Amino acid sequence: MAFAMGPQLLDGCVLAVLSHGDAYGYVLTQQVKERLDISESTLYPVLRRLQRDGLLKVYDRPYQGRNRRYYAITPVGRTQLARRREEWRQFRDGVEELLKEDEANGQTYLFG
Repeated sequence: MAFAMGPQLLDGCVLAVLSHGDAYGYVLTQQVKERLDISESTLYPVLRRLQRDGLLKVYDRPYQGRNRRYYAITPVGRTQLARRREEWRQFRDGVEELLKEDEANGQTYLFG
């Protein structure tokens, strides 16, 4: 079963990858795609939006006669990532609480 991924969560995932270091577009999309079932065509608009919002900066570097476009998280992006991580923890904990089974009486809270 696939779960829908909202833009805030996807933004947080991209920012999390870039928090480990700058990356050019192809490598960044591959790193995200290794963990999430998402297309490259979905990620590039996310990158443009994050750049527009000041969460990422973009720069080009020459590589084998061509330019590669690199993405880097900004200080504002790091602040936003910290918020997204906290929001995710709260959401995850709430979902886990709803999905857990009550071992005392064998009741499942969701669909139970």
